[in-house]
Amino acid sequence: MKLATAVQMRELDRLATEEDRIPSIDLMEQAADGIVQTALELLPRRPGKCRAAVLCGAGNNGGDGISAARKLFLKGVHVRAFLVGSYEKLTQDALEETRRLSECGLELEHFEPENEEQRAWCGKSHVLIDAIFGVGLSREISPESDFAAAIHLINHCQGTVISADISSGVEADTGRILGCAVKADRTVTFTLAKPGHAVGDGALYAGDVTVWTIGIPEKRVKALTSRVQTVHETYAREALPRRKEDGHKGTFGKVLVIGGAVGYSGAPYLAASGAVHSGCGLVFLGVPESLWAVEAMKCISAMPFPLAEKEGGLSCKALPDLREKLAECDVLALGPGLGHGESAVRLVHTLLDETSKPIVLDADGINALEGHIDSLDGRRGRVTILTPHDGEFLRIGGELSHGDRVRAAREFAIRHGCILVLKGHRTLTATPEGNVLVNTTGNSGLAKGGSGDVLTGLIASLLAQGTTAVQAAALGVWLHGRAGDLAASRLTAYAMTPKDVISALPEALIEIGGACGAQMGMRTNDNPVSAADSLRQNRRR
Repeated sequence: MKLATAVQMRELDRLATEEDRIPSIDLMEQAADGIVQTALELLPRRPGKCRAAVLCGAGNNGGDGISAARKLFLKGVHVRAFLVGSYEKLTQDALEETRRLSECGLELEHFEPENEEQRAWCGKSHVLIDAIFGVGLSREISPESDFAAAIHLINHCQGTVISADISSGVEADTGRILGCAVKADRTVTFTLAKPGHAVGDGALYAGDVTVWTIGIPEKRVKALTSRVQTVHETYAREALPRRKEDGHKGTFGKVLVIGGAVGYSGAPYLAASGAVHSGCGLVFLGVPESLWAVEAMKCISAMPFPLAEKEGGLSCKALPDLREKLAECDVLALGPGLGHGESAVRLVHTLLDETSKPIVLDADGINALEGHIDSLDGRRGRVTILTPHDGEFLRIGGELSHGDRVRAAREFAIRHGCILVLKGHRTLTATPEGNVLVNTTGNSGLAKGGSGDVLTGLIASLLAQGTTAVQAAALGVWLHGRAGDLAASRLTAYAMTPKDVISALPEALIEIGGACGAQMGMRTNDNPVSAADSLRQNRRR
């Protein structure tokens, strides 16, 4: 789903009003319809028994709120609308909405932070509508201002909170909190969602987001080029590599996982398991020889093999064996549990430099780039997917101090010619072309050691099966998060483990059409349902 920046939304509004001759007040009225419909859905009883408080700014976002107040009043809801700001700063459309509100017998009241009667009304309201700031906010909200007081009041009330377009206090393009922000239960945004709904703290403050059409011509929306998009089930379904009915194990790709060190035997096993359980035909696992017996006991479907080691980690003497094995594989997953030994670091740089095969670089493979980012730059034109968390990202030169994760991921991917999977809440997949895909699955149960190793195996597996590098990264992240959601629903985010995520992968794959088997449609007296019908039933479940 496209995400539009504040500048893009202003341009869409301009095109609609100036070139398509749509009155801006009509757009405002339709925006208010979306707010009203959402509010009515959330009222606990019939409108005449409920009350609402609408807190409005002086801009057009406030005009949306003023219009919504009038429409709710006409539906029988007991409404009061409060202006947070100055009457003198009301926009032309907001002034017109204030006039229409007055004609209905309601006045736009000035918000007074210390007015106990106003605070009591808000406190007893079933619904509070936040229409203080829209997507244009770009400066910090002063903690002493009336705006901050209104935001804190909304956040401390018991009623359901609906934000118009975006939670007031959230920067639309980054999801940053500009001093303080409304924590909404629902957000009704207009025409297109914004990056601030999907990334950063803004994603946590938005609640459930509804995109409401306000009358901007569809041709304008379709023509908009968005560099930031969200990854949903539709994307995952389309990106999933199809299985050939007559395929064999060589058809579905070969992955080589290299990792492990004394004390870190779980990471390479989890990466290999992630690859095996997501469709890869053959998975090889190269580990230090002292770990080989351990991995061989745990791995049933993957094939571990021993490599020369030094001080508990891989040695550069392992390179001849690795070159031989890598020559027969399609993708290299490098780094899970590799350790920080000097020999292992040299091995990483050698493989980055030598092989033309796609590489998924994780964990200590990424750490090996610290101070040696030229090894990554040298792979420009070859497929390299990095999967750092924030700490690893900062270690290799990433910049997060400005609070804009989208920009940070994009700039790094462009600068170094790689695909960057910046892990965290709403993991980002950034491409060398400057596009960013925002994931929409996952939960805090994935914030455990080993989860990233599973993701590495997933991405490598999908890449080996023939997806594009970007699809492999974005789909791998989505599947990983979705399997995590399924695991958490059964076990809770507290109790789930990376192995539980792997166990939930089949169900996640079935949801996006990954179920397949004999399609012959044979019937017997015992089971008169065709295989194809059975498959459709499974998908419906």
